[in-house]
Amino acid sequence: MRPIVILVALWSALPASAATLNLCWVGAGGYTMTGRMQVADAAMTAGRVLTEDDVQRFKITGYRDGRLLGTWDMVQARPGTTFHLRFDPATMTFPTGGSFDSNVSQGWNANGAVDDCGTPGFGWNSGNIGQDVCFDGTYIMDSTIDPKTPLFATYDPVSPDCGTTVPLSKALSRIRGLTANHASH
Repeated sequence: MRPIVILVALWSALPASAATLNLCWVGAGGYTMTGRMQVADAAMTAGRVLTEDDVQRFKITGYRDGRLLGTWDMVQARPGTTFHLRFDPATMTFPTGGSFDSNVSQGWNANGAVDDCGTPGFGWNSGNIGQDVCFDGTYIMDSTIDPKTPLFATYDPVSPDCGTTVPLSKALSRIRGLTANHASH
């Protein structure tokens, strides 16, 4: 009987099955960001938008022209650290474009002013004014892109230049442009 109790105790200590997702963001001025998050499979199929409370692991890495700027991992979060995340598993998107701290915004070690990522530090934000990065406690205006630019997650690996996967935010812009050009011909 005792071996069964030990086996059950060990089994219950194992982590539940989790999905590992990657993301790649292309900003302005040569700024890019990659990220990886882990979410329990049960949360991925719950039929709702997930929040930072559903995420088991989360890490982002920022680059400029392919050179490392900095990283942020949710294990570094302390009281007062901005970590506001919304993710829709049904569309594999991080909702963007709304007022900060809403269901259509993101703040990953960067608040609405994009200036609280620490020194040294890196963070990313999507609000109603733009999507942009924070580096060493400073808002980097040169990184800002349209706030409603979609940000997708993928199961595929990503690279700092977002070349390993299709940078969908840029691809959608090109597709929209092609559609508009075809419509005018």
